[in-house]
Amino acid sequence: MAVLGAAALALSATPAMAEAGITDEVTMQLGKGGTLHVIEKVGGTGQLQRTLTTRIRYDEGNDRVFQVSGVKGGKLEGDLLTVTAPGTVEYDVKGAVAPAGATEELRWYAVGGWKVPVAKAIVKVTGPGQVQNLSCFAGDLGSATGCTTASMDHEATEADFEQDYLAPGHALTVIVGFPKGSVGGAPILEHRFSLTTAFTLDTVTGGALGALLVLLLGGLFILYWTRGRDARVAGGERGAINPVQNGHFAPPDGVRPGQIGTLVDEQADVVDVTATIVDLAVRGYLRIDEQPRQTYDAPDWLLVRLPNASILALLPYEKALYDAIFEGRDAVLLSQLSGSFGGHLGKVRDALYADVVSQGWFARRPDTERTRWTAIGVILIGVGLVATVALAWLTTYGLLGLALVIAGGALAVGGQYMPAKTAKGSAALAHTLGFREYLFSGDLGEVPEQHRVELFSRYLPYAVIFDGVEHWSRVVASVTGNGHQADNLYWYHGPAEWDLSKFAGSMRTFTTTTSGAISTTRQFRTL
Repeated sequence: MAVLGAAALALSATPAMAEAGITDEVTMQLGKGGTLHVIEKVGGTGQLQRTLTTRIRYDEGNDRVFQVSGVKGGKLEGDLLTVTAPGTVEYDVKGAVAPAGATEELRWYAVGGWKVPVAKAIVKVTGPGQVQNLSCFAGDLGSATGCTTASMDHEATEADFEQDYLAPGHALTVIVGFPKGSVGGAPILEHRFSLTTAFTLDTVTGGALGALLVLLLGGLFILYWTRGRDARVAGGERGAINPVQNGHFAPPDGVRPGQIGTLVDEQADVVDVTATIVDLAVRGYLRIDEQPRQTYDAPDWLLVRLPNASILALLPYEKALYDAIFEGRDAVLLSQLSGSFGGHLGKVRDALYADVVSQGWFARRPDTERTRWTAIGVILIGVGLVATVALAWLTTYGLLGLALVIAGGALAVGGQYMPAKTAKGSAALAHTLGFREYLFSGDLGEVPEQHRVELFSRYLPYAVIFDGVEHWSRVVASVTGNGHQADNLYWYHGPAEWDLSKFAGSMRTFTTTTSGAISTTRQFRTL
């Protein structure tokens, strides 16, 4: 019975001891340079774990870091210290000292972070000078509750702290001040990322951002001014130009519709190809036959190869287009080109770009020039994004990286305007715009009546480029060689019951349908 009673007493005492917690006696020696050497004597049984406080908030943009090293008598994994009790553990701490007015202040979470309660904590602190002030707090890290006792010896060489009880996870924070200059330590700060601080706008960052933007965007402007501007032409080049010479059509500088389209907007696009098809028809290389249809049928046209036309006179881009349309056949429906012509369109556009360079209107291909500068802009955007992320993560100067992004975006967009015409190209453009003024001036009285059908038909492809198809279609439909209404033109035939009064609507539909048939995406132009 006595044995059973003793056993029962022992069992009842074990939970009480566990509830009472462990003991932790800490001796801390602060040396010159700010290194704190810590010795802990842990009382208890078994394997115990403590989470050291190695990082706290310092200010809006930084954390204060405490570096723990040289662990003996325990095992440190990350912030988790494992000790076998009863036992002694030693380690060094750096970053625990910071200037505080006329003193240097030691702050360390001497006891805390244990996963079990601490029944009794005792801390003794010595340093390289006399203690100037001391304080301690118990509880959570931000607790303002004082510890049980805090005192110093009569010579002020040692600070003593005690805490009767700490709950699991709570800490005993000790603060001891030493004379300024006696320690020489400094806090270890690490930048803490946050959007509010990463993109701080103040006098420094704002001024730097403004200066960088002025530098980058100013450089882009200088680049455009020196590389992207068209060469100037002599005064008087612009003005209405009469393309009729001795009763025959003579376009300004011999520029053909497709060339004009590329010259005007520096892009070889679908409208240029459509205008070239019409131009090949009015020049006698093919005929356009509008197909009969019922009310709800889709319109269609038959493109017919004319056998007597000499293709040797065609420019390379015209020959590429001519071959792409017929591909060895004598006629093809426009609807048959839909979906199959896209593969040829790239060759035609490539030939157009090569043509404007061979004409001496551009020093370099406009498409290559646009691609080059746009690619550089995209690369600059990428560099800017990487710089922004790096600067925002590591510093408060994230706004400076955005300057590169803005400059890259400006270059990527501005790259579309980098192709520059030569003096010859600028003169040809001036003459072209003068021709456009003539076309829309309405002053056609000097054109001999017998030449009007041919001349006005030759104007029509240019009107396609200048977005004046319907206007010029009506002009063409209004006259014939003998001044009377006709059923067809020499290059455009309509179905039965069709006459030239319907020509304007037919041409408007034809150009729109052709642009859609030869490309899945139509590109529009503004002059």
